[in-house]
Amino acid sequence: MKLYYSPGACSLVPHILLRETALPHTLIKVDTGKHVTEQGVDYRGINPKGYVPVLELEDGVRLTEGPVIAQFIADRARREDLMPAAGSMARYRVMEWQNYITSELHKSFSPLFNRALDAAAKEVFLAILHKKFAWVSEQLAAQPYLTGTGFTAADAYLFTVAGWAKLVGLELAGLAPLQAFLQRVAARDAVRQALVAEGLAQA
Repeated sequence: MKLYYSPGACSLVPHILLRETALPHTLIKVDTGKHVTEQGVDYRGINPKGYVPVLELEDGVRLTEGPVIAQFIADRARREDLMPAAGSMARYRVMEWQNYITSELHKSFSPLFNRALDAAAKEVFLAILHKKFAWVSEQLAAQPYLTGTGFTAADAYLFTVAGWAKLVGLELAGLAPLQAFLQRVAARDAVRQALVAEGLAQA
């Protein structure tokens, strides 16, 4: 399989899961600003949406949308710890968190990456986003991971999105349960390997 990614983007989630599951894969770096791969290929011909991730299967079929790719990887590897069995309430809980992170956290960062946003508007968006992260932190106060005691695909997603805070000036240091969670996830071998591979950490 081939994973089209951009360092630190939401494509880090399937990258982490590929390493958690040890599924064979190749990484292809994408410049999402210029819409070209590191080999100089027009990325819009690979994903007309223009963004990462894309997972290309052995037969050439391509999947887009991070949460869907995450489910595919876990299911293919038969890793019900990362994505519980279809039809189970445990799976719906992981999907519930994935949906929240997608709609309430991930997309809330989009305006903050827009350089045209003025300072006053930025402060409004930062306050709203901080409130959401504060709520997430509260949920982590009594358990190590989002759905309980085990690491799942949703945790990889939260880890990735929370990592963008420093890029937009969002201060999360005061959210102790969230910070403990981020340290816990960062200590996982698969996570460290993915960060190093993307040039986000030193070996």
